[in-house]
Amino acid sequence: MAERLRKQLLDTTRGRIVTLLQGGAATADDIASQLGLTPSAVRVQITAMERDGVVKRSGKRPGITRPSHVFELTPDVELLLSKAYVPLLAQLVEVFADGLPPAQMDTLLRQAGRGLANQLCQGRPLAGSLASRVAMVSEMLNEQLGARTHVESNGRYVIRGLGCPLAALTGKHPGVCLAMESLVTEAVGMPVRECCERTGRPRCCFEIAKPREADRST
Repeated sequence: MAERLRKQLLDTTRGRIVTLLQGGAATADDIASQLGLTPSAVRVQITAMERDGVVKRSGKRPGITRPSHVFELTPDVELLLSKAYVPLLAQLVEVFADGLPPAQMDTLLRQAGRGLANQLCQGRPLAGSLASRVAMVSEMLNEQLGARTHVESNGRYVIRGLGCPLAALTGKHPGVCLAMESLVTEAVGMPVRECCERTGRPRCCFEIAKPREADRST
C-alpha cells in the first residue's frame, strides 16, 4: 500500500523532478532535457517546489549568456523518501530487546523519549497553562513526528491518535510506547500514562491527569 501511494506521488511531474534530483543536483535546463519538458514548464514547477521547501538552490553553473541556478532536494525531502530508517530502527530495537534485561531496555527507551522531547522543544520547557501545553504537544507530535492526534478533555486530558507513527514497532515491542510516554511527560511537565492501542491498527493514547488545585486556568 505505502509503496503504491509513493509511486503515485512520484508519477506526477513534480514527482518525476524529485526522482531525477535524487540522482544529484541539476539545473532547470538539465531537468527539462531529461524529462522531455520545456524549460519554462520546469521553472514553474521548480519555483513552486522551492517555495514549498522541496528543493533548494545549491549554487550556479556558468552558461552561454548567464549562470544557471543548480537545484537539489532539501534534507527534509531526502529523509521523507528514505526507506532505511524504519527497518534500521526496528533492527536496533530487536537487538537491544534480545540483549538487554527488560528493565534496562525500558530505561533506555524512556531516556530516548526524554532526549527527543528536549530536541523538539529546543531544550526549553513549554510555557502556559496545562491545557495550552497539552495542545502544543499534540500539535508537535503531528507536525514533527507525523502523528495524527487530537486532545480530549473530560476531567483529564487525553492526547489520542488516529494511528501511530511507530506502528511498525509498537505491535512487537510495546515498550516503544514508553519512549513516547516519556517524550509527552517531558514536554507537558506533568505525569503521563500511555494508554495506547496495540492490537489491530495501533493508535497512540496519552492520559494526563488534571491537577486538583494548581493550574485552575485550564
